[in-house]
This record gives sequence, C-alpha cells and structure tokens, in this order.
Amino acid sequence: MADLIQPRTLRGFRDYLPALMIPREHLLEQARRVYRSYGYAPIDTPALEYLEILGGKAGEESDKLIYHFKDHGGRDVALRFDLTVPFARFAAQYISQLGTPFKRYHMGPVWRGENTGHGRYREFWQCDFDTIGTTSNASDIEVALVIHDLMGALGFERFEIRINNRLVLNGLLEEMGLAKQIVPLLRALDKLSKIGTEAVLAEMVEKAGASRAQAERILALAGMQGSNREILSRLEREFGNNPRAADGIARLRELLTVVRDVGIAEERLRLDLSIARGLDYYTGTVYETFLIDKPDIGSVCSGGRYDNLASLYTKQVLPGVGASLGLDRLLAAMEELGLVPKVSTPAPVLVVQFAAEYVGAYQRMARQLRSEGIGVEVYPEAKKVGQQLKYAESRGFRIALIAGPDEFAQGMWQVKDLARREQINVPAAEVAAAVRKIQSEPQP
Repeated sequence: MADLIQPRTLRGFRDYLPALMIPREHLLEQARRVYRSYGYAPIDTPALEYLEILGGKAGEESDKLIYHFKDHGGRDVALRFDLTVPFARFAAQYISQLGTPFKRYHMGPVWRGENTGHGRYREFWQCDFDTIGTTSNASDIEVALVIHDLMGALGFERFEIRINNRLVLNGLLEEMGLAKQIVPLLRALDKLSKIGTEAVLAEMVEKAGASRAQAERILALAGMQGSNREILSRLEREFGNNPRAADGIARLRELLTVVRDVGIAEERLRLDLSIARGLDYYTGTVYETFLIDKPDIGSVCSGGRYDNLASLYTKQVLPGVGASLGLDRLLAAMEELGLVPKVSTPAPVLVVQFAAEYVGAYQRMARQLRSEGIGVEVYPEAKKVGQQLKYAESRGFRIALIAGPDEFAQGMWQVKDLARREQINVPAAEVAAAVRKIQSEPQP
C-alpha cells in the first residue's frame, strides 16, 4: 500500500470552511448589490492572460510578484495579479461593442507571489468596480460614494476613506526639481506605513536619487496635519502655481464638497498626502480605506484613476477610475474583531427527524417553508432528539422544528428558538409565521 499523502495547503493559500465561507459569500452578495445600485454591469475575464498583457503595467516590484510560466503550447502566460489590468485589455478589445462611458464590476481571485502577512495571502479575491471612457471628476466622486455605501452595507460604521491625488504629488515633486524621479519616489512613499520613515528616506535617497533634504521635505509634506480645508489651503498657497498640482487640488476640493453636500459626514473622508498607491498606472485621485478599530490590517478598499493604462492596448483614449474591495483581508479583520457570526449552515431551520416513518411529513414541511423563502435542513437520521438538537446548536441553527406521533395526531409542531431556549406549539399552517417572528427578533 502506498504511503498516504499528507493533506496540506500551500503557504500563502487557505481553505475556507463553511463558518468562513458563509460570511464571505454574504460580503460578496452585499458588494454586488451596492455596485448594481450605481449601474455597474458584471463582467468576467480569464484567470490566465498572455504574459505581455500583464507584465510591465504596474511597475518592476509588481512584476516580481506575477506567477508566470510556459503552458503546454509553449506560450508565455501569467495568472492575473489584479482585476484592473485585465479590464484595460478587456475594454480595449470590446469597447466598440460596449460604448463609453462603460461601468463594470468584477469579482474573482487574483494571485501574487508576495510575502505572506497579517491578512495578506498569495491567492485572494478582489471585488472591483470601474468606469472607463471619461476623465470627468464626477466619476472620481462616485468612487468615493460607492466605497462609503459599500462599507456601510458590509456592516461597518467606524471606517475612514483616505484620499489623495497623483496630480498633486506629481506637482509637488516637479516644484522640488524631481520630475524625472516621480515614479521611484512615489513607490517609496507608498511603503511608508509598512517600513517606516527611515527606511523610506533611505530608499528615496539610494534608489530614487533624491537628496536627504529633498526626501525629508517630501515626508514632511506627506505628513501634513489639519482639516481637509486647512490642508487644501496650504497646498494652494505653496504649490497652487503649478498647473498639475492646481488641477489635482481643484479635483480634491470638488470631491470633498460634493461628498459633504450629499450628507456624508466629513470625518468619513480624510485628505492624506502620504497616500500614493504603489502601482505605476495611477494618474489622478487615489483612495485607501481603513477600519478605525483595525488599522493594522491595512487598506481594505483601494483604487484610483488610471488615464493611460488602456492606451497600451489601443489607440483609442480610454481613461478609467475605480476601486477594489480586498475581500479576504476584510474577512480576516472581521474575524479578529469578532464580527463573523458562528454559523456553519446557510439555513436557519432544522427539522428534527423524530421518527423515521414520518420522513415524508418532515420533507413536506421543509418544502413548504422553502417555497416561502425560508432555508431548511432535514436531519437525515431518526436519532435521539437530544443528539439532533446538539447538532443544531453546534452548526448555528436558530430554530428547530419537532413533531412526533402526538403532534401529528393534533396537527401541531413544536417550534424551538435555540438561541433563547424557548419553545411554542403551533398548528402546521402557522409554522412559517412562527419561524419568521423568531427570525425578526435579535438573538440574546
């Protein structure tokens, strides 16, 4: 007999048991609902792309993370590392059919061969939404609104959307005489929260070619404190004569004004000049979203404007803007914050099989409840009632339905609220109403 193969997962990858997969699917459903409410249409693209489609689009450091290989036909192929670059290819390929502006959402796994860490995996899901085919700041504003509504729909009240604009950063660096070093300097700045001030200073000097004084000034500007209005006013005073910076400042001011005018609390959006986003294709507004109670998990919803990415695949001008929810990172944060319900079943009701000869009656009741939109599982064996109730509690069922010979003779069912440990007897015709009433009540 051959030796058994040890069951194990690759480092940086993970399995999802029902207790995590159920809330994960709930997050996907909520994200899909919010995206659709803004008019974003669903698309999908292959996990594998030609390497030339993906390589060289997000910078040298991102290229190092791409899983790539030769397929059986000898073609150089790669697993997608995000959903934005494939979307740019997709838009260039189909835009004549789709028209502009085109709004899409896309949910699926991506792969990056990076170091694993807190809430960071090598395979993870992204939930993207984008508008392509317009440079209008209204689309940038809408991204902020979608992120805000998305976080609320996912059950979060304590979060902060931090915004910046690459035009502002580029203008600042131009005014400092660093126009030729913009890309490596912004890559370094993006690492500030990960590696700290001294390490970023060293990278700006050693790799980006800035002087120590220039690097220190960049970090001082990035750390500018104050209200959104105060920061914008200071930027206008110091850098408003630079056309690029002035454009970025005006776009940020309009975004913040509109978001406030539609009724979103000012503290939900914060202007943060240290937000650069490490991917090279960003050209305008950039966004990162942090949970106030779990900031160390990193940004859970990020994105920005990319006006030139599609030009790598088509001569048609296709500027875009959007953001991506990091589903698995958010779920990891929810686990640590105790926000993941301890449920291993998607059905709230368990029908106890009291006696095997009544299996038809149990299935009839289950079928009736399902027809009314209530999820039901029928226990498959006529074991002791106590064992079946123990199973129900361990899986997280809210309600158990019990009926034996006496109940069937009377046309009654026992409806047991497992959370409150309360039980009522109701006629068969009233079981659905009793279940809904229990479901409407908060668990103790």
